Formats: sequence, C-alpha cells, structure tokens
Amino acid sequence: MKTIDLHVHSAFSDGTFSPEEIIDLAIKKGLSAFALTDHDTVSGIDAALQYAQQINAPLQVIPGIEISAEHHKKEIHIVGLYINHHDTHFIREIEVFAERRLHRNEEMAARFQKAGIPMTIEDLQEGNPDTIITRAHFARYLISHHVVKDAKEAFSDYLGEDSPFYVPRARIAATEAICLILQNGGIPVLAHPIHYHMTESDLRKMIAEFKENGLVGIEVKYSNHTTQDEVFVRRLSQEFQLLPSGGSDFHGGNKPDIDLGTGRGNLTIPYEYLEQFRSWHDKHNTF
Repeated sequence: MKTIDLHVHSAFSDGTFSPEEIIDLAIKKGLSAFALTDHDTVSGIDAALQYAQQINAPLQVIPGIEISAEHHKKEIHIVGLYINHHDTHFIREIEVFAERRLHRNEEMAARFQKAGIPMTIEDLQEGNPDTIITRAHFARYLISHHVVKDAKEAFSDYLGEDSPFYVPRARIAATEAICLILQNGGIPVLAHPIHYHMTESDLRKMIAEFKENGLVGIEVKYSNHTTQDEVFVRRLSQEFQLLPSGGSDFHGGNKPDIDLGTGRGNLTIPYEYLEQFRSWHDKHNTF
C-alpha cells in the first residue's frame, strides 16, 4: 500500500532535519508523498521542491504550513496543505506571526538571562538565522546546557504556561487562519484534535464553528492517537463531512520517538487521503 505523511517539520521551524534530509529519509522509508508543514513559515519549501526535482525523487512534496492560532484563549494548530508559498499577501501575513513570535522569544530569553541562564536568540537559532524559534529550541538549549535532563523537565519546570519564564504571544484566531489558508488557495486541516484536551461537547462546538468557516480536513491518524482516539476522530470527520488527514508530526531529534511516516511505529497513512485532498483542491480551483 502506498503511504504518506501530511504533517512534517524541518529545521526551518522546530525540527532538526533539513528539507533535503527529510526527502532522503522519505525515499528510504518508501513514502509516496509528504507535506512540509513548518510552524508559521514556508521558508523551507523551495529547498524541498528543488532538491526533489534535482534528484528526481520518486515521491511528491506537498507545500504546507502549520499555523499556530487561538480559539477561546486555547492554542489551536491549523495545517495548510497545497499552499501557494509564493503568494505575497500570505507571506506578509505569516511574517507578522514571525515578528510576534520573535518579540515573545526575546522576552523569554531576557527572563532566563535575569535568572542567570545566559541564553540569546542567536544561541537558540543555532547558526540558522531563518529558523522559526519555538519552545522546542528553548528546551534544547536547557538540555544542552545541563539545566534540565530532558524535554519533559524543560516544559514542566521552565516552559509551561504557569512558569515565570513563559511569555504568551498574540495569535491569529483559528477561524481567521482557516480563511487565510483558503484565500491562499490551500486546504485547511485541524491538526491533532485530541491534543487540546477538550470535552467532547466543546470539541464538537469548535469543529462545527471551524466547518462553518471553511475547514476542509481533520487529522484522523496521528502519532499520539490511540486506537480509540482514531475511531473517535474518524467518526467526527464523517459527522462534519471533513476529509481525513494524517501525519506523524515528525521533528527529527526534537521528538526522537516519532519517525517519519510511521510515528511511534504503528502509524500508516494511506495515499487515498492525499487523493481526496487533491480532488477537492482541483474541484474548487484553489491553486
């Protein structure tokens, strides 16, 4: 069976693999396609597409993004598939997200400095000035400088929302993110719905609102989903007439227990999912 992965991060956000390395790994793993969905940036897409063409890669590279948004003060992630990554309006909008994130990261770094932990933005970028810094970069710094022993401790003691080092940032409303992706010609997909730890009633209300605003897909298959979770989300996809999606949320060394395409070892995302998205995309003339 042909398999795919529609949720993948590179070093252009908080992954550790370059786009080229991801393509090499995808070929090695026998994937038929993957979507590069870095956080709030499309900066790695050209590198991925150019390398795939250069080596005549036997797989499809889908331009994508994962937008960090907000719904009722809760952080919600919307994946965009088949993004037009050269759309100047879209790029201007996500540059605003990046600017907000930078200001937030500078304030967090300053708080660590005041506490005697001398991190800088340059330290967090690790030699790549184009990278989008997330809390995973802060965690990596804390681990490498022996402040904590692992990412779990970093997030629980230093990077959680109740920590004195944590700084919230202004986010776009999730419904606005959906509209932005649609205006760009992309396909908006609700990422990892179980991840938000919402009651079933609240989750249904949120999905209904997102559907009214143009949501097209939902991640049915995901690395952290149990069998029960997958059955539940598949039922939601049918109830709200959303196309099923699936992704590992691969981050390379930042999530070493999650592999490209196969997640924690038992993830299988059928090529049929991509065919359904492509059919929707063509039908709506959105590219």
